[in-house]
Amino acid sequence: MSAVPADAVFRALADPTRRRVLERLGRGPATVSDLAKPFEMALPSFLQHLRMLETAGLVSSTKVGRVRIYRLVPERLKLAEDWHARQRRLWETRLDQLDDLLKTLKESES
Repeated sequence: MSAVPADAVFRALADPTRRRVLERLGRGPATVSDLAKPFEMALPSFLQHLRMLETAGLVSSTKVGRVRIYRLVPERLKLAEDWHARQRRLWETRLDQLDDLLKTLKESES
């Protein structure tokens, strides 16, 4: 896996506004105005958040007439999930090794 796509996903996930948008899209597609409604910010600022999510590949949009509809692209979240799983395995292995070393040291002191 290339670090660049994963970096874009993590950058997009770093902001609470964008995470809330993803949570909302997890319930189904929504228009820009529906997505922007709960946020107290100017529409151009909100559109920057949507652009970052789309650039990271976490959402896709289609235009139907004058309305733009956004959808979640859950497969892209797998990049973050896979990275996290690899880190968890690495640290669980390291902590198990540390635990074994500490048990060995304790037994040798007895």
